[in-house]
Amino acid sequence: MFFTPGTHKDHGLRYNPFLALIAPRPIGWISSLTPDGTANLAPYSFFNAMSASPPMVGYAVAPSEHGDKDSLTNVRDTGDFVVNIVSEAQLNAMNITSSPLPRGESEFALAGLEMLPSNLVKAPRVKNAPCHLECKLWDILPLPPMPDGKRNHWVMGTVIGIHIDQHIITDGKVDVLKFTPATRLGYQDYALIENIFELKRPQS
Repeated sequence: MFFTPGTHKDHGLRYNPFLALIAPRPIGWISSLTPDGTANLAPYSFFNAMSASPPMVGYAVAPSEHGDKDSLTNVRDTGDFVVNIVSEAQLNAMNITSSPLPRGESEFALAGLEMLPSNLVKAPRVKNAPCHLECKLWDILPLPPMPDGKRNHWVMGTVIGIHIDQHIITDGKVDVLKFTPATRLGYQDYALIENIFELKRPQS
């Protein structure tokens, strides 16, 4: 089967398969603040690490029907954000924070989540998340326009602070099996990392 993007329905595919082909995807649970101090929290699965040195992450923000989302405007206005890593224990709360709330209402309150202060940025952290990445905005890249003229934006941040729950460290390494990271598949599907194996690179 071959088709060009956007023509999948002409080939008998009810849903866009691109959303399922790049899988699993890590979930960036992004917390930010409005300039007046209201906290926002939303999950993004078009998210990943972009570089190890310097450590950098990025996530794509699609526009809502009312315009740019808070995870774009807040970061643009304040210059920072936090990536909260989603474990199995936070799956339900993460899903609740995907609700389209009006600007100025906090998803922290909606999901019954507590906030923790960050060390180096203004944006708060999610209490009990196993890891947090405090990020300083590096750049916001507007992506090519969609047919209706709206654009997604790729938000890039430099990681300037890292919090890790000591209980998930074994022999000096992060043990993912101790917090089972949640990942996004396509459609409405998710997966948990519950099985790992080591594959060493060939030596020259």
